[in-house]
Amino acid sequence: MSVILDGMKQRIVILDGEALNPGDLSWEPLRAYGDLTVYDHTPKDLVIERIRHATVVLTNDTPITKEAIEAAPDLIYVGVMSTDYDAVDVETAHTNHITVTNVPAYSTYSVAQMTFALLLEICHHVGHHDSEVHRGRWSAHDDFCFCDYPGIELYGKTIGIVGYGPIGEAVAKIAAAFGMKVLVYTRNAHHRTLERHISFVPLDNLFASSDVITFHLPAKHETRLLVNESSISHMKPKVILINTARGALFDEQAVADALQSGQIGAAAIDVLQEEPPSVDNPLLHAPHCIITPHIAWATDEARKRCVEISCSNFITFMEGNPINLI
Repeated sequence: MSVILDGMKQRIVILDGEALNPGDLSWEPLRAYGDLTVYDHTPKDLVIERIRHATVVLTNDTPITKEAIEAAPDLIYVGVMSTDYDAVDVETAHTNHITVTNVPAYSTYSVAQMTFALLLEICHHVGHHDSEVHRGRWSAHDDFCFCDYPGIELYGKTIGIVGYGPIGEAVAKIAAAFGMKVLVYTRNAHHRTLERHISFVPLDNLFASSDVITFHLPAKHETRLLVNESSISHMKPKVILINTARGALFDEQAVADALQSGQIGAAAIDVLQEEPPSVDNPLLHAPHCIITPHIAWATDEARKRCVEISCSNFITFMEGNPINLI
């Protein structure tokens, strides 16, 4: 049974449903509230056209700008199907009395797990050695083993975690289980309960002392290009960098140059400034650089959780008890 708000059946548009739900999950809870249109993806130049008559819009990463909001006079609700909501001009939405929600912490464990999947790949080069075995190299080898890269043992190494929300906390617990020394930088360190295996330190100290640095914070004005030529120069030689947060945190040319020179020993990056990347992105041609296509969040469990919470956000809004408000 459809819910009617102010005598009007809702016109619901999902701008980019495919990344989150390529067909194995269900949008059916939304259909009970009106007419639902799902686009797999929406180019920026089609956003206004597709939401012009909508009352409800859901987006994962497609930008909803000031111009788009002002071109949709019936819009009452925007659901962001991710934790970060920088794709939406929230200020304009609020000015126009449009409710905006997001999905907090749905991918915490998946991203923490991916962080260590990337780090362990750097330590052991599992993919490379598997490929070489299947090419026949082990079968043709004289010794009982062969190794193309020296392995790295994490026990006793220092990991620096930049950003200490739910994902940063989960990463810290995993690192402690590996026997790593854990340093954390967060602006809210004075609000944290001291934990035996964690030291809260200034960012400069973290950069200077860490063998591995992993980033788990949003891309805000003060954090954009946080990793740059200057900050890299203060890091330990051969440092390992992991970024599963936001591409804008890294000056990609500076990271590529430091990989070329050996100042950075290795990098594993799941996010880039431009996604998909242009073919001339310097990181694509840098040595010792693993790049994955923004998949840390995208386990089956996390995607299901995100769809369920996105639907719940809208349903509770319709029932007059909105949750996860921005």
